[in-house]
Amino acid sequence: MDNESVDKNINEENNISEEINENKLSLLYNQLNQLNMTLTKNNILDLVEIIGNKKKMLIRNLISGISRGIGIGIGVTIITAIIVIVLKNIIKLNIPIIGEFISDIIDIVDKNRY
Repeated sequence: MDNESVDKNINEENNISEEINENKLSLLYNQLNQLNMTLTKNNILDLVEIIGNKKKMLIRNLISGISRGIGIGIGVTIITAIIVIVLKNIIKLNIPIIGEFISDIIDIVDKNRY
């Protein structure tokens, strides 16, 4: 009987150990899935790949710098043109003090334009 009870205890311990291992594996599997979804969602894997390749990173930064420069140039030009048009319309209203001041500004802009 002693051998049977020892074998029974060993079997129970093995079953408990297997359940604990299955729970740990299940938890690890779930955590790995969450990590994979987070990395995929945030495109971190692509970022790591780009950082690892210096040539791709250089080309990407060069193109983005050129795009920003062109965008800023076009944006400033459009905003300045709108401001000048608005100021010219204010001059046409013949407001005494503001009109003279704005006409001086527009004269300076016109002189520097050509």
